[in-house]
Amino acid sequence: MRTNLEDITSVKKKLSVEIESEEVDRKFNNAYKTLGKQVKIPGFRPGKVPRKILERHIGSQVTEDVAKDLINETLPGALEEVKTFPLGVPTLEKETLKQGQDFKYSAIMEVRPQFEIGNYLGLEVEKETCSVSEQDVQDQLAQLRNAHGTLTSIDSNRPIKKNDHVVLDYQGFEKGQPLEGIHASNFLLKVGSNDFHPKFEESLIGLKKDDEAEIKVEFEVSYPHTKLAGKAVDFKIKIIDIKKLVLPELNDEFAQNLGADFKNLKDLNNKVREMILAQEEKRIDSELKQNLLKKISDSVDFELPQTLVEAEIEQVVENVKENLIRSGSNLEKTGLSEEKLQKDFRPASEKRVKDLLILGEIANKEKLAVNEEDMNQGFKDLAASTGQDAEILRKYYQAKNLTDAMEEKLLEEKTLNYLVENAKISVIDPQSKNNSKKKEND
Repeated sequence: MRTNLEDITSVKKKLSVEIESEEVDRKFNNAYKTLGKQVKIPGFRPGKVPRKILERHIGSQVTEDVAKDLINETLPGALEEVKTFPLGVPTLEKETLKQGQDFKYSAIMEVRPQFEIGNYLGLEVEKETCSVSEQDVQDQLAQLRNAHGTLTSIDSNRPIKKNDHVVLDYQGFEKGQPLEGIHASNFLLKVGSNDFHPKFEESLIGLKKDDEAEIKVEFEVSYPHTKLAGKAVDFKIKIIDIKKLVLPELNDEFAQNLGADFKNLKDLNNKVREMILAQEEKRIDSELKQNLLKKISDSVDFELPQTLVEAEIEQVVENVKENLIRSGSNLEKTGLSEEKLQKDFRPASEKRVKDLLILGEIANKEKLAVNEEDMNQGFKDLAASTGQDAEILRKYYQAKNLTDAMEEKLLEEKTLNYLVENAKISVIDPQSKNNSKKKEND
């Protein structure tokens, strides 16, 4: 077997393999010997069919099988010989296989990029101090009240105003023709939320219960619902009901109704403060790590393997689809398409792939690895965040072949922590950070 590796690009390679005719003939002989015992041809006993007759009846099948076997048997060794490890499944190109002749084929594949990272230890980076104001607590309590409020129908004589919750029927038309999928009955919409379209919601103000109206909206090309984007749509609507949100009193009873953990409003205040503090610490830690990673990423440039980029895009799109299904929706209902999602998520996916390759290179250089203790802690942390048992989660991950993904995630986090531990961190007040940003914008 002869091999040759060519560079198509820095990450795309072509491996050419040539197999000697002696090996080709040996494979053909074995194939005809095996199949000759199995094939049934009128006028001949099994195993007694002349080779020429076999070639006439099953020659194309044998040739296909032999080519497949030759590639499967030689490709791993050929890759090992040229010390190349493909990302994903290589694309195969082969010449016509003939008895008595050498067999040539090639494998087109992408590999991990080779690149050098400059200084990644001792980088200077800023970190915000973590604090929670009384206003932060009150804002969170207000959100809790909103979440536990009750929608109550108002006096039918009062017209709609901003922040009302309107129940309506609508049908969209384009050039007089009904738009497929652009209709709803008993649709609930908060006026001023911009959940639908600002112009549509503004046009509801002043209408009353049982009113019918027509609203014309010119949707921007960038509007997320692809069935509406860039279109001038006429909506025929009918107001079914007008509701307002009645909020519960912020008192001990409200706190107790939220769960057994809260004896009174003071307990709730303290728990909310702790929750906000934990969220802020997590946000600041994540921002610090991303800033460090950005400094490293900006200092190095290399070609990204599209195999990894496409896999990342596919994973993100699948996550979006699964989340929509869990919420009782789907791509069609939201007016999205896989093509649009793939396009929208490409820049973020490219960044993600580059970051992961950089972190992988750093982990390799620093000989960082995930051990059993790390895995145990990883499952404990996952159990704490999901309210499940760590051992049950471990068995589930093993059954679903997700353990490798967990290990990769833990190694990523371990590498980021290593960068933080070796960084030069300046602690700053969030207000001074905001002021400096404001000056930059001015």
